[in-house]
Amino acid sequence: MIWILVAIAAVAMLGVWYLLARRPRQEPGVVSFRRHIDALSPEARREVIDRARKRDDEETD
Repeated sequence: MIWILVAIAAVAMLGVWYLLARRPRQEPGVVSFRRHIDALSPEARREVIDRARKRDDEETD
């Protein structure tokens, strides 16, 4: 009887592991943002960087 319970628990643990393993991984927002920025052309990237610098300058004032 105990072997049946152990087998059921093992199958349940494998099922949970399988479901967690196939779940798509979400990356942090900063990583995603940097990937999108890197995909932009240099001109578009320059515009975004200038806006970020302007915002940083406004926050430090």
